[in-house]
Amino acid sequence: MPTPLMHAHPAGLRRAQLLRMALGISVGAALPAGALAQGGAATAPLQTRPIPSSQEPMPVIGCGTWIGFDHRPGSAEYQRLAGVLKALFDAGGQMIDSSPMYGRAEETTGELLSAAKTHERAFLATKVWTRGRAEGVAQMEQSFARLRAARIDLMQVHNLVDWRTQLATLREWKAAGRIRYIGITHYTASAYGDVEAVMRAQTLDFLQINYSLDQREAEKRLLPLAAERGIAVIANTPFGGGGLLRRLQGQPLPGWAAEIGCTSWAQVLLKFVLGQPAITCAIPGTSRPAHMADNAAAGRGTLPDAAFWRRHAASLAV
Repeated sequence: MPTPLMHAHPAGLRRAQLLRMALGISVGAALPAGALAQGGAATAPLQTRPIPSSQEPMPVIGCGTWIGFDHRPGSAEYQRLAGVLKALFDAGGQMIDSSPMYGRAEETTGELLSAAKTHERAFLATKVWTRGRAEGVAQMEQSFARLRAARIDLMQVHNLVDWRTQLATLREWKAAGRIRYIGITHYTASAYGDVEAVMRAQTLDFLQINYSLDQREAEKRLLPLAAERGIAVIANTPFGGGGLLRRLQGQPLPGWAAEIGCTSWAQVLLKFVLGQPAITCAIPGTSRPAHMADNAAAGRGTLPDAAFWRRHAASLAV
């Protein structure tokens, strides 16, 4: 059977990614049978899923930067963020998703990666969010500068704004090697008709969309279409809307949570999202290292399928 390395992205995998892949294979081979079930999941690497267009393995938990990374140097919130990225990387995660509309989140991310010299450990994803070719080029150049990156892994057309114009530029930059993957994003079910039309008409590497226990509309058409079209999917609101996580945190965990290795409601919600095989990576946002480590734990061990969640639907009534 062909391995992921045999189907490397045309732009090539970075050396650090190859080393991580080799390490993951070695660790997996060294674990005795049943080790994960006996507690080895706590130190196991994150599970990965292949990016369909390249077969490059992507760890299933990443980090979103909306709100959480919009802080200035010197603030208490900013000081915690280096620990968030360390927790992500220590767990084996890679994806950091941002946008020029997230305040100074791109700039913060670039500063922290440069200070820790960890750019090579990150899969950097950001977005273009403007109209017009010249404006799009200028905004993306600004993102490169803010992220302090020579190359960006994934550039996405944010909320489909002027998507025809911006996708044309993205394809040119991908061909030139400035970006590795291209995609589109949205966050509301009211736009799903437009999202579906673009998915059918364009060749895309990624779709970023809202999907969670209380926002499941993407199951109907977008997730099956992504699987059919070979498009990786990023779940951008895995903790849902309207305070879902806050409401659940006031309730005791169901007894079956331990069976799938969950010790928090955040992990339950993330494992629910990852129960959809079309989801490549979930990107919960946080500004706290302990929360990042807790989120990452959801990407280890058992990832139950849809049948499991149907059996336990009554425990998850929201």
